[in-house]
Amino acid sequence: MAEKKLIDLYPYRQKGDSVEFLLLKRAKGKIYQGQWRMIGGKVESGESYWQAALRELKEETNLHPISFWTIPSVNQFYEYSTDTILTIPAFAAEIDPADPVQLNEEHKSCRWIQSHEATTYIQWPEQIRLIELTNRLILSNKILSDWRVPFS
Repeated sequence: MAEKKLIDLYPYRQKGDSVEFLLLKRAKGKIYQGQWRMIGGKVESGESYWQAALRELKEETNLHPISFWTIPSVNQFYEYSTDTILTIPAFAAEIDPADPVQLNEEHKSCRWIQSHEATTYIQWPEQIRLIELTNRLILSNKILSDWRVPFS
C-alpha cells in the first residue's frame, strides 16, 4: 500500500493584539462530516507537502497568504482502519483580515476563532495543540526565518 501523504494548514489573521484562526465546518457527505476543522488534504503526485498546503488553501477558501511557514511540530495519530501511524506536517498561513473566505463544496460554513476557543469547536487533540502552539509562536514573535517558506 502506498504511503498516505497528508497536510494540515492553519490559516490565521491578526487583528490588533489578537490572532484568529479559520475553522471550516465539513459538509454533509464529506469525510469528517459536520466537524469543525482546519484545512487538511492529500499531497498529490509530484507535489511537495508545502505546495499541497498552498493548493488546499486556494481550493477550499480561495485565500492567498501574506506569509506562509512550517509549524515546528507535526500532527501524529494512529489510524486503526489502515493500521498506520500518520505523521502530518503542519503549516500556518497568515491571511489579510480584509480578504473574504469563499468556501468550496467540501464545507458548509466557516468561522474565525481565537486559540482559547479551539476546544469548543475542534475534536482532535493534536489540532487543538497545534493551534495553541501556533498562537504562542505568533504572539511571542518567535517564528524563525528557517520556517518561512518562500512562495509566489
